[in-house]
Amino acid sequence: MTAAPHTPVLISEVLEALSPAPDMLVVDGTFGAGGYSRAFLDAGATVIAFDRDPTAVRFAEPLDATGRFQLVGARFSTMLAVVGEAGADGVALDLGLSSMQLDEAGRGFSLMRDGPLDMRMSSSGISAADLVNEADQVELARILYVYGEERQARRVAAALVRRRAEEPFARTLDLAEVVERALGGRRGARTHPATRTFQALRIAVNDELAELEAGLLAAERVLRTGGRLAVVTFHSLEDRIVKSFLNARAGREQAASRHAPPKADGPPASFQLIHNGVRSPGDQEITANPRSRSAKLRAAARTGAPVWRLAA
Repeated sequence: MTAAPHTPVLISEVLEALSPAPDMLVVDGTFGAGGYSRAFLDAGATVIAFDRDPTAVRFAEPLDATGRFQLVGARFSTMLAVVGEAGADGVALDLGLSSMQLDEAGRGFSLMRDGPLDMRMSSSGISAADLVNEADQVELARILYVYGEERQARRVAAALVRRRAEEPFARTLDLAEVVERALGGRRGARTHPATRTFQALRIAVNDELAELEAGLLAAERVLRTGGRLAVVTFHSLEDRIVKSFLNARAGREQAASRHAPPKADGPPASFQLIHNGVRSPGDQEITANPRSRSAKLRAAARTGAPVWRLAA
């Protein structure tokens, strides 16, 4: 099979968690450049992949020749409609931006490359430029604080509103420079001062956290008993959602204290954790791919218990 254009983050750990094999159906919820899908196919599994980015189709052609691959141009939260109840043996979600998305300046994701201020994973909906130029100052501050965990969100929002009154934002480097000035420059920081702002805008534009929550609920429904879920996150907001979901579904969140045993009065556990805590990249992977530094893998296996009902 054709070599992968890049190596996905934590690929060995994801393969260990999912154990793909012939006669298994694995859902790759975040196809990207196809790295995970390719590895699952190499293991003999059948793969249904999802990606709302219309440009992802260019990486699908080499995989189509296997006869065991299907790419669906949609959000991964729609997997139930495609796969069906208890129809999959594995689900993988790699929530980071693909290298291609970051490296293509025209997508507007990178604050290190000049391009249009877009950040949309699909080709529809509001762009980052729309958000920065049209949201009121209070809403901008909320987005930066909640989605970017930017402690100086009010200062940044005020600077954005002042600047857009003179000239609307249209380019990535323009936005990055205004945020950097608002925060007083880099001062030896390892990351660019605008990193949190760019993260916040991207999450808001693509409604990423709501999509993740819906995707986890969908995965619970599509996995057969014994099927496995592996989720790779890249920032604390995503990891918090995944950790809370899996701990709750594994019956580990009912305890009032970490020193007290879990209570047994909730629904039967629908997942069993494959390993406690997270798996993170080793030094060798981080050296080869510095973008993997913040990656965390959580994984769990579906039990035979019914799907949890949502609270009314």
